[in-house]
Amino acid sequence: MDELDSAIVEHLQRDARQTNRDLARTLGIAPSTCLERVRALRERGVISGYHAEISLSALNRHVQALLHVQVRPLSREVIERFKQYVTALPEVLSVFVVAGGDDFLVHVAVPSVDALHGFLMDKFSKRREIVGFRSSIIYQHARNQVITSLHG
Repeated sequence: MDELDSAIVEHLQRDARQTNRDLARTLGIAPSTCLERVRALRERGVISGYHAEISLSALNRHVQALLHVQVRPLSREVIERFKQYVTALPEVLSVFVVAGGDDFLVHVAVPSVDALHGFLMDKFSKRREIVGFRSSIIYQHARNQVITSLHG
């Protein structure tokens, strides 16, 4: 990626709805050049998609938590089966398979602390492969809106 590709990626991360003409004007390049560069970035897999940012509270998901989960036996089959199960649950935002004391980190968003408790009791407590879990309520969540390449 050269400087122009990096600038395109940065600007699209800030506002993916801008027109090609507006993006080209911001970058000081011809619209045809901009369009071709964006197309090439998509083809190379640098740009993998576009999405809408959704307010969780507007969807009645006021409480977020990270669930730390241990499963046994620790096998590829058990990990894949649990990952498929948990990613299909509507409360789940993200699933991370991790190393260390936990096997999974599961990011959930639910209406209330009572709903979180119900989720854990109904969806986790009865699963045989889960040998332990704990939850961490998220008070605040911040993330980088723009991801850049790390050179070095």
